[in-house]
Amino acid sequence: MSHEIYTRTNQKLYFAGLSLESWRKAEQEQSINAQGQIQAEREATLFHLYGAVLGLCHEVAGYYRMPNAQAVSVDQFLNPETLKDSPSPELAELLELASYKETWLAQLLAEFSLLQKPPQPSKQAKVDPSLPLIESISLNEEKMPLGHAELEVWRKNIKELALRFRGALMEW
Repeated sequence: MSHEIYTRTNQKLYFAGLSLESWRKAEQEQSINAQGQIQAEREATLFHLYGAVLGLCHEVAGYYRMPNAQAVSVDQFLNPETLKDSPSPELAELLELASYKETWLAQLLAEFSLLQKPPQPSKQAKVDPSLPLIESISLNEEKMPLGHAELEVWRKNIKELALRFRGALMEW
Protein backbone atom coordinates (compact mmCIF):
# COMPACT_ATOMS: atom_id res chain seq x y z
CA MET A 1 0.00 0.00 0.00
CA SER A 2 1.16 3.50 -0.78
CA HIS A 3 2.10 5.68 2.15
CA GLU A 4 0.59 8.84 0.72
CA ILE A 5 -1.59 10.89 3.07
CA TYR A 6 -4.70 10.46 0.93
CA THR A 7 -4.65 6.66 1.31
CA ARG A 8 -5.93 6.92 4.88
CA THR A 9 -9.00 8.88 3.80
CA ASN A 10 -9.66 6.41 0.98
CA GLN A 11 -9.20 3.47 3.34
CA LYS A 12 -11.65 4.89 5.89
CA LEU A 13 -14.24 5.56 3.18
CA TYR A 14 -13.81 1.98 1.94
CA PHE A 15 -14.18 0.56 5.46
CA ALA A 16 -17.29 2.69 6.01
CA GLY A 17 -18.70 1.18 2.82
CA LEU A 18 -17.99 -2.34 4.11
CA SER A 19 -19.70 -1.51 7.41
CA LEU A 20 -22.72 -0.12 5.58
CA GLU A 21 -22.95 -3.29 3.49
CA SER A 22 -22.75 -5.50 6.60
CA TRP A 23 -25.39 -3.29 8.20
CA ARG A 24 -27.69 -3.85 5.20
CA LYS A 25 -27.21 -7.61 5.49
CA ALA A 26 -27.89 -7.55 9.25
CA GLU A 27 -31.14 -5.65 8.66
CA GLN A 28 -32.29 -8.34 6.25
CA GLU A 29 -31.43 -11.19 8.59
CA GLN A 30 -33.89 -12.48 11.13
CA SER A 31 -31.25 -13.95 13.44
CA ILE A 32 -31.19 -13.60 17.21
CA ASN A 33 -28.21 -11.25 17.21
CA ALA A 34 -29.36 -9.05 14.30
CA GLN A 35 -30.00 -6.02 16.55
CA GLY A 36 -26.53 -6.30 18.07
CA GLN A 37 -24.99 -6.65 14.63
CA ILE A 38 -26.88 -3.58 13.39
CA GLN A 39 -25.67 -1.52 16.35
CA ALA A 40 -22.09 -2.74 15.87
CA GLU A 41 -22.12 -1.87 12.17
CA ARG A 42 -23.69 1.53 12.87
CA GLU A 43 -20.91 2.33 15.34
CA ALA A 44 -18.24 1.00 12.98
CA THR A 45 -19.62 3.16 10.18
CA LEU A 46 -19.56 6.27 12.38
CA PHE A 47 -16.00 5.43 13.48
CA HIS A 48 -14.79 5.11 9.89
CA LEU A 49 -16.64 8.21 8.68
CA TYR A 50 -15.04 10.22 11.48
CA GLY A 51 -11.68 8.74 10.48
CA ALA A 52 -12.30 9.76 6.87
CA VAL A 53 -12.95 13.36 7.93
CA LEU A 54 -9.81 13.26 10.08
CA GLY A 55 -7.88 11.85 7.13
CA LEU A 56 -9.17 14.65 4.93
CA CYS A 57 -7.99 17.18 7.53
CA HIS A 58 -4.58 15.48 7.52
CA GLU A 59 -4.45 15.77 3.72
CA VAL A 60 -5.14 19.49 3.83
CA ALA A 61 -2.75 20.10 6.75
CA GLY A 62 -0.04 18.08 5.02
CA TYR A 63 -0.42 19.99 1.77
CA TYR A 64 -0.11 23.34 3.54
CA ARG A 65 2.61 22.01 5.87
CA MET A 66 0.68 23.12 8.91
CA PRO A 67 2.34 22.76 12.30
CA ASN A 68 -0.54 20.62 13.64
CA ALA A 69 -0.56 18.23 10.67
CA GLN A 70 -0.27 15.24 13.02
CA ALA A 71 -3.29 16.15 15.19
CA VAL A 72 -5.31 13.14 16.35
CA SER A 73 -8.81 14.60 16.39
CA VAL A 74 -10.98 16.61 14.03
CA ASP A 75 -11.55 19.19 16.77
CA GLN A 76 -7.84 20.05 16.74
CA PHE A 77 -8.16 21.03 13.08
CA LEU A 78 -11.60 22.62 13.06
CA ASN A 79 -11.31 25.52 15.45
CA PRO A 80 -10.91 29.25 14.85
CA GLU A 81 -7.47 29.41 16.50
CA THR A 82 -6.03 26.83 14.14
CA LEU A 83 -7.44 28.70 11.15
CA LYS A 84 -6.06 31.99 12.41
CA ASP A 85 -2.58 30.48 12.78
CA SER A 86 -2.67 28.52 9.51
CA PRO A 87 -5.42 29.74 7.18
CA SER A 88 -6.75 27.26 4.64
CA PRO A 89 -9.91 27.56 2.53
CA GLU A 90 -10.55 23.81 2.85
CA LEU A 91 -10.38 23.75 6.64
CA ALA A 92 -12.42 26.96 6.74
CA GLU A 93 -15.14 25.21 4.74
CA LEU A 94 -15.04 22.20 7.07
CA LEU A 95 -15.16 24.49 10.11
CA GLU A 96 -18.19 26.27 8.69
CA LEU A 97 -19.92 22.95 8.03
CA ALA A 98 -19.13 21.79 11.57
CA SER A 99 -20.39 25.04 13.10
CA TYR A 100 -24.05 24.63 12.15
CA LYS A 101 -25.74 21.76 13.97
CA GLU A 102 -28.12 21.01 11.10
CA THR A 103 -25.29 20.15 8.66
CA TRP A 104 -24.20 16.59 8.04
CA LEU A 105 -20.68 17.22 9.36
CA ALA A 106 -21.90 18.71 12.65
CA GLN A 107 -24.26 15.76 13.07
CA LEU A 108 -21.46 13.29 12.30
CA LEU A 109 -19.17 14.91 14.87
CA ALA A 110 -21.98 14.97 17.46
CA GLU A 111 -22.86 11.30 16.86
CA PHE A 112 -19.20 10.28 17.08
CA SER A 113 -18.87 12.24 20.30
CA LEU A 114 -21.86 10.36 21.74
CA LEU A 115 -20.08 7.07 21.01
CA GLN A 116 -17.28 8.17 23.33
CA LYS A 117 -19.56 8.83 26.29
CA PRO A 118 -20.69 6.15 28.74
CA PRO A 119 -24.33 5.05 28.54
CA GLN A 120 -26.70 7.35 30.39
CA PRO A 121 -29.64 5.94 32.33
CA SER A 122 -32.98 7.27 31.16
CA LYS A 123 -34.48 9.97 33.32
CA GLN A 124 -37.43 8.79 35.34
CA ALA A 125 -39.95 10.87 37.20
CA LYS A 126 -39.99 10.47 40.95
CA VAL A 127 -42.68 8.09 42.06
CA ASP A 128 -44.91 9.20 44.89
CA PRO A 129 -45.45 6.16 47.17
CA SER A 130 -48.82 7.51 48.26
CA LEU A 131 -50.15 7.27 44.68
CA PRO A 132 -49.35 3.72 43.56
CA LEU A 133 -51.95 3.58 40.80
CA ILE A 134 -50.74 6.62 38.87
CA GLU A 135 -48.06 5.97 36.32
CA SER A 136 -45.87 8.84 35.21
CA ILE A 137 -45.26 9.19 31.49
CA SER A 138 -42.38 11.05 29.97
CA LEU A 139 -43.14 13.24 27.01
CA ASN A 140 -39.48 13.36 26.06
CA GLU A 141 -39.15 10.91 23.22
CA GLU A 142 -35.83 9.21 22.82
CA LYS A 143 -34.04 10.25 19.69
CA MET A 144 -34.00 7.51 17.09
CA PRO A 145 -30.52 6.48 16.04
CA LEU A 146 -29.42 7.53 12.60
CA GLY A 147 -30.41 5.25 9.79
CA HIS A 148 -28.39 3.48 7.18
CA ALA A 149 -29.42 5.87 4.39
CA GLU A 150 -28.30 8.98 6.24
CA LEU A 151 -24.84 7.58 6.95
CA GLU A 152 -24.53 6.54 3.31
CA VAL A 153 -25.25 10.18 2.34
CA TRP A 154 -22.55 11.34 4.77
CA ARG A 155 -20.08 8.92 3.18
CA LYS A 156 -20.96 10.30 -0.26
CA ASN A 157 -20.51 13.89 1.01
CA ILE A 158 -17.05 13.11 2.38
CA LYS A 159 -16.07 11.47 -0.93
CA GLU A 160 -17.22 14.52 -2.88
CA LEU A 161 -15.37 16.89 -0.55
CA ALA A 162 -12.20 14.81 -0.80
CA LEU A 163 -12.30 14.80 -4.58
CA ARG A 164 -12.99 18.53 -4.77
CA PHE A 165 -10.28 19.38 -2.20
CA ARG A 166 -7.74 17.13 -3.93
CA GLY A 167 -8.46 18.85 -7.23
CA ALA A 168 -7.70 22.21 -5.65
CA LEU A 169 -4.65 20.96 -3.75
CA MET A 170 -2.86 19.49 -6.79
CA GLU A 171 0.26 21.29 -7.93
CA TRP A 172 0.29 21.88 -11.67
